[in-house]
Amino acid sequence: MIFLTFFIGLIANFIGYIPPGNINLTLVKITMNRGLKQAMMFIISFSSVEFFFTYFIMHAAKWLSAQVRLDTIIDWVMVVLFSVLGAITWIHRKKPPEANYSEHESIRYGILLGFLNPVQIPFWMITGTYLITHEWIVDGKIALVIFSVGAAAGAFLALFLYAKFAKYVQDKFALSSKAVNTGIAVLFFAFAAYHVVKQVYLLTVHR
Repeated sequence: MIFLTFFIGLIANFIGYIPPGNINLTLVKITMNRGLKQAMMFIISFSSVEFFFTYFIMHAAKWLSAQVRLDTIIDWVMVVLFSVLGAITWIHRKKPPEANYSEHESIRYGILLGFLNPVQIPFWMITGTYLITHEWIVDGKIALVIFSVGAAAGAFLALFLYAKFAKYVQDKFALSSKAVNTGIAVLFFAFAAYHVVKQVYLLTVHR
């Protein structure tokens, strides 16, 4: 049962980090601009925070699902987050990558984005409630600790594969840092626009 709980957490969060988002796009940028070593520092620190983040959200899943307009708040937070990340990336798109980076910088970045990860809230609200309701996992402290360890491992594995793939693509196609930053900035702005359009559409439908 312990292994199954760990495995479910690993698979669930691995799947959760497959679609492009603010975390894996940021990781791609770090990998291509700073190298795999810095990317690993980011992944390890982020995955460590993911354990605590998942544990808290799973405990609060039922309460959060009852909150009115939480989805709307998260959407607008994501608009701000994607816009800021896009603007920062765009502004620095022509800046050549530095030869040396402090490991602490990538670690701090991983910890910051680990806590500032609102898109995971609705994911665990839906996934967590489903798993607990259908008794895939037990709703207890020890079980949720094991589940959260699995979730952290799932995030680590998904992001590690993202980093390896990003490095492979960069080496294969000899992409410049400017091209990489420009492409990622455009994606950040596109995701921000998606959340704006989504909220405008919902407001129009429910008017």
